[in-house]
Amino acid sequence: MSNTALLTRPSTTARHLHAIEDITTAAPVAPAPVVPDAPTTGAIPVGTAPRGFALYVGLDEIKAAVDGVSLSTIVAALRQTLGELAPSAETYATVALAPAGAGGRDVDVVRLALHEPSAIARTKQDEPVDDHIEGGVTIDISRRRVHIDGEAAALTFKEFELLQYLVLREGRTIERTELVSSLWSHAADEEVPGERTIDVHVRRLRSKLGRYEDIVRTVRGIGYRFDRHADVVIRYGHGTPSPDRF
Repeated sequence: MSNTALLTRPSTTARHLHAIEDITTAAPVAPAPVVPDAPTTGAIPVGTAPRGFALYVGLDEIKAAVDGVSLSTIVAALRQTLGELAPSAETYATVALAPAGAGGRDVDVVRLALHEPSAIARTKQDEPVDDHIEGGVTIDISRRRVHIDGEAAALTFKEFELLQYLVLREGRTIERTELVSSLWSHAADEEVPGERTIDVHVRRLRSKLGRYEDIVRTVRGIGYRFDRHADVVIRYGHGTPSPDRF
């Protein structure tokens, strides 16, 4: 469509109009839409891939009732929304239970009740430290030391780093590639060992754990995981690294 401005011959009753030159102007360009930044998932270890996510909701039945809803209504609405956004998604909902009158923010209580590792690590940092060490294995994350049946285990720096990494991801199998990329993340390329070096560190770590060596379990063809026993105590504290992925 032309943008040329045209004027007809002025009538005798409108002699004050003057002819003007043709003006051609470019069509206005609409501003580019602003696209919000996509959420990031942080550093994903090599050999792993996100399979879903957890959304912790801090809300009790009383507060929900004040808002005119119930927990079951909210869950149903969230599932309906998810079904519209991603019909192939699978969901599982559970209610976090806590002692009546438990203090703290609702969302923090929920994370603790559902045993989220980073929440447990952060809340235990204020627990009083008991220096009395009994039998079994005591892994003191805050003081970076390990006791075996009351005796200090002479772990090297890297052996403790390895044990700590597994402990903070309790029950999850960690591939060798992830251990290398995480424990040697700041090393120069020529200092980064091969995956089989991890096997050497694990073997030495197990030898120092003595009769408790099976708390570091081998998952054949994949890597290693930490399996806590009844006689294993883990102490957290200030500076405990977070295993958060999001």
